[in-house]
Amino acid sequence: MSTETNKQLLRGGQFLVKEIDCEDIFTPEDFNEEQIMMKESLIEFVDREIWPHKARFEQKDYALTEELMKKAGELGFLSVSVPEEYGGMGMGFVNTMLTCDYISGATGSFSTAFGAHTGIGTMPITLYGTEEQKKKYVPKLASGEWMGSYCLTEPTAGSDANSGKTKAVLSDDGKYYNITGNKMWISNAGFCNLMIVFARIEDDKNITGFIVEYDKNNPNGITMGEEEHKLGIRASSTRQVFYNETKVPVENMLSKRGNGFKIAMNALNVGRIKLAAACLDAERRVITESVKYANEREQFKTPIIKFGAIRQKIAEMSTNCWVGESASYRAAKNIEDRIELRQNNGKDTHQEAELKGVEEYAIECSILKVAVSEHVQKCTDEGIQIFGGMGFSEETPIESAWRDARIARIYEGTNEINRMLSIGMLIKKAMKGHVDLLGPATAVASELTGIPSFEKPDYSILFAEEKHIIKNLKKLFLMVAGAILQKYGEKIDEHQQLMLACSDILIQIYMAESAILRAEKLAKKNGEDQVKEQIAMAKLNLFHAIDVIETAGKHSIISFAEGDEQRMMLMGLKRYIKYTNMPNIIELRNIIADKVTEENKYCF
Repeated sequence: MSTETNKQLLRGGQFLVKEIDCEDIFTPEDFNEEQIMMKESLIEFVDREIWPHKARFEQKDYALTEELMKKAGELGFLSVSVPEEYGGMGMGFVNTMLTCDYISGATGSFSTAFGAHTGIGTMPITLYGTEEQKKKYVPKLASGEWMGSYCLTEPTAGSDANSGKTKAVLSDDGKYYNITGNKMWISNAGFCNLMIVFARIEDDKNITGFIVEYDKNNPNGITMGEEEHKLGIRASSTRQVFYNETKVPVENMLSKRGNGFKIAMNALNVGRIKLAAACLDAERRVITESVKYANEREQFKTPIIKFGAIRQKIAEMSTNCWVGESASYRAAKNIEDRIELRQNNGKDTHQEAELKGVEEYAIECSILKVAVSEHVQKCTDEGIQIFGGMGFSEETPIESAWRDARIARIYEGTNEINRMLSIGMLIKKAMKGHVDLLGPATAVASELTGIPSFEKPDYSILFAEEKHIIKNLKKLFLMVAGAILQKYGEKIDEHQQLMLACSDILIQIYMAESAILRAEKLAKKNGEDQVKEQIAMAKLNLFHAIDVIETAGKHSIISFAEGDEQRMMLMGLKRYIKYTNMPNIIELRNIIADKVTEENKYCF
């Protein structure tokens, strides 16, 4: 990474207070040759091994999931992010995201098994394990010889992960811990060989992580509940796991005593951005299937793809998917560059660099998790609508996609938790001095009481006005969030509805900016005429973002502010969402729908 790139690398959350040049963001069009080859091999694997067998997944064929996970291991797909010295490919974070993206689209069952194994099953050992632990376990997990699972959730410990009651008691001879307790919703439980288990030692404030081997022939006090019957992800093995005096050698403690909560939280940060990636190809495939069906299905002697109501759906589905790609790969490259920067400084080990690199962009990880999981739910829902009655039938791939999509808003911390986390983490970063919110927020407050400029800006350059609006939307966030923080201070956590509204503004800003910068970068490279559909998607998304932001801003202001303060802030809201040359929305949708219809697939 060049020194010039280092200068442009923003810290997590700084997108709110900085102007970003389109050349400084990474987009899917920037994939190198190796990444393109990997993408093609992943698509080939899914089209050959997974997509044709969707019906078997829906019939709860857990053996098929295990079999295909083994095949994925043989092809190296389970080892992309694993360092070479432990049997992996040692590739960067973008490659990790790309793999998670393109391997996950055919069925949520395989996607869940893959994510649980490579992410929360393997990654805690590569990032927190001792050298001995990594040498012993990681090669087996990377090759698919062993399958991993992650045991955190308990009947009384869900979002409050640190409240688990599973106990770890040191034996009299000090050689092992006896673990006793109950874990639930454990993915891959039915065929795992290794579990990352969290338990509390004595009355420690925080839980501790352990690496627990599992052998069906020698269960060591471990018993499994029956397979859970779920709305979706039906062939993902999900069971309760019970521990009764399960002996775990002391050398299998993961990291230090009491460090389990930190391990769990950092695993979730990575899991959140990877969950966003895992939703993308599901959207692409649903859009493609919907377009194919709409091109073939005739009503009133006309293919239904020609009806405006269907074209609107296709355009909006495609836009959401494209925006999700834009933001996900932008953040992935930021993380990769931050990891590389820390490693090049020579102060951090690979483990430390990766941990701190992901942690740096925890705000963006939460943003992406929320936005893309909601996109995929909307996409699959509209897919059913396009298929009509057939969409409700198990004969089509759409109803299972809709059921599978629903878990994405719950995984890796619910979307409500992640919305509040994004604001909470931003406040913490500001307090640490990592993101200067106070200066810009003070400047916005002064601007609101000052005389507005009546200069007519030049909006003749592509996206000139849209980028000005993004700048203003950032001011709007600082105005609203700054006033709320000033009013409630440390008690802001008690005002969840205001935090949710602020988060909606934050999410829309990041997603809209990512799309505009991607489209601008493409236009500069290929010419505006060649990327008119991408320009249309960026503008269409911004139009919707402004609607969401206006509503969230208005609801907040009228709920916490009164009198002159309320009037001034409502005037500020009106000023900051102003869009002078508003585009023709139907025209934008038609541009997008024409391209997708012609290509008969999601084609961006």
